[in-house]
Amino acid sequence: MTKRLDLRVDFAFKSLFGTHGNESILAAFLNAALRFPNEKKIQTVQLLDPHFNKENQEDKRSILDVHAQLEDGSRVNIEIQLNNKHDMEKRTLYYWSKMYSSQMKEGMDYGELCKTITINIVNFRYLSHIHDYHSTFQLYEREQKLLLTDMLEIHFMELPKLLIKWRNREVDPREDQLVRWLLLLEASEDEEITQVLEEIAMQEDQVLKKAIDEWERVSQDPEVLLAYEARRKALLDEKSALKRAETLGEKKGKEETLKKVALGMIEKGLDDAVIAELTGFTQEEIEKLRHQ
Repeated sequence: MTKRLDLRVDFAFKSLFGTHGNESILAAFLNAALRFPNEKKIQTVQLLDPHFNKENQEDKRSILDVHAQLEDGSRVNIEIQLNNKHDMEKRTLYYWSKMYSSQMKEGMDYGELCKTITINIVNFRYLSHIHDYHSTFQLYEREQKLLLTDMLEIHFMELPKLLIKWRNREVDPREDQLVRWLLLLEASEDEEITQVLEEIAMQEDQVLKKAIDEWERVSQDPEVLLAYEARRKALLDEKSALKRAETLGEKKGKEETLKKVALGMIEKGLDDAVIAELTGFTQEEIEKLRHQ
């Protein structure tokens, strides 16, 4: 079998969920993600130009998001993130605001603005205080928990939390369609998940079967593969850069802590030899601290 694209890479995700001709796949995912009742199930979605804002370099990367309009006019933006840049809350609100305000046209009334939903699928644990893999946020009054408006809706879907539940058999893709679609994103790295999803696709889920067939097809397309590998390399480089920055920050933090400890020892009149032994600083470094 052909090695399939890793759907956690945003380019691959968009190739499957955000490409014209695959709207039924996107609609099935959104029905599962947004938990619409049967009478309100999405039948069709319209893919939109993701270039709703290009004010800076970071905005231009939103071309790899999946941006769509539902039948009731609601806007949805789906972003998948491999690497934790530690900025998701502000980043999410920024893109939500741009997507919401981009609806406004000259002469348009505020009442015509439609609900705007952002879905963040992340390949890392992000909301450490929340146990569930799927979290939904809206605007509520703090004390009485009353919803101010449903115009803003933000979803976080954390794949590592889902995988733990899957391995502990706490979730079942046969019973939960969101579990089904999110596990598909992990299937390139897990043969058991692939086998289970292929069984479900053959037995009961024609849209999932279409998604798996399309995934197989794009994974063999030379042009798609070329762009995919370039994007995957860029994400790996980004991950390495983030790790280096994190390591550098930790090292700097430890150095600052040791400096404070050494300064405290100096104030207490300890000898340089003792300070050097306890902190690892050289005689020259301790001398500089004495003259700060």
